[in-house]
Amino acid sequence: MARAYRWLFPHPFLTLLLAVVWTLLQNDLSSGMVVFGIILGIIIPRMTSIWWPDTPQGFRLGKLFNYCLVVMWDILVANIQVAWIVLSVPNSKLKPAWIAVPLDLRHPEAITMLAGTITLTPGTVSADLSSEGHSLLVHVLHTDDPDAVLHDIKTRYEQRLEEIFQ
Repeated sequence: MARAYRWLFPHPFLTLLLAVVWTLLQNDLSSGMVVFGIILGIIIPRMTSIWWPDTPQGFRLGKLFNYCLVVMWDILVANIQVAWIVLSVPNSKLKPAWIAVPLDLRHPEAITMLAGTITLTPGTVSADLSSEGHSLLVHVLHTDDPDAVLHDIKTRYEQRLEEIFQ
């Protein structure tokens, strides 16, 4: 039974997410739209499952919710900080930096989430992942202390992602 379930729903969370997003995008809560959303939610993950890496086994949804709250707060704060930098710091006084972040994460999904989080946060961009997947190159718009930025990435994001994907 579990094998048939996995064949039909290779990524159950994605199936649910696609069905909900389809229904919301249609702006019409009818049974036909919900059924079509469910059909899309089954077909799309099934057709693309051969290109997906293995699904993480120890995924913790509660910790993911807390992580999302932290990221949203950091995005809000970083928007204000970047606006202040743009409006008050002359270009000649900017101190951009390239920071190599050594990664303890090994799950490809967790590394992708970390790189996406860094890029979503204004003022930082994840630019490259080493070929072995052991370090991430990050560009920072303005910093006086690159080590503090590295410490923030490791403690605020990477540690939380390790707990989520354990």
